[in-house]
Amino acid sequence: MTHYQVAEDINIDVNRLRDEYVQFKENLGFTTDDPSKVDFNAICINRKPGDSNSITGGNIRGLYWTYANEDNKEEQRLEKVDEESFTEICPDFEATYIEEVYNQIKSKYKVGRVRFLMKPPRSCLSWHRDPDKRLHIPIITNKGCKMVIENEAFHMPADGKAY
Repeated sequence: MTHYQVAEDINIDVNRLRDEYVQFKENLGFTTDDPSKVDFNAICINRKPGDSNSITGGNIRGLYWTYANEDNKEEQRLEKVDEESFTEICPDFEATYIEEVYNQIKSKYKVGRVRFLMKPPRSCLSWHRDPDKRLHIPIITNKGCKMVIENEAFHMPADGKAY
């Protein structure tokens, strides 16, 4: 059973998106792959209207569940974020291709927070369960990068598709 699907109704120029991401990453001060130097390795694309604090701290991460101990009991981490309240593009991304992509996604899906997530080389996310469905659009990856959903591991290529 496949636990993911390709969103066939999303068409993104991944090269253009990647180029803008790289430029913004540098301009916004995300110039290192050292995870201690950035907040959760994320650049928030949208926020709560007029609320610059909505893109900091726990608002970047939000609720998830994980197995943290040997007792095999799932534990809740962090608090639920009101996804529907993130409706404003961050000012840095206004009138960019990033905003075009954001608007394309919003026109087809109910979206909450939208972020560029950055994983430093040779790192991974720990197992966790999110409260909502996620849409992933890889823009930089390699064959060794795998997403694991349930018991299925697969590679999401940076080909302009959304998963």
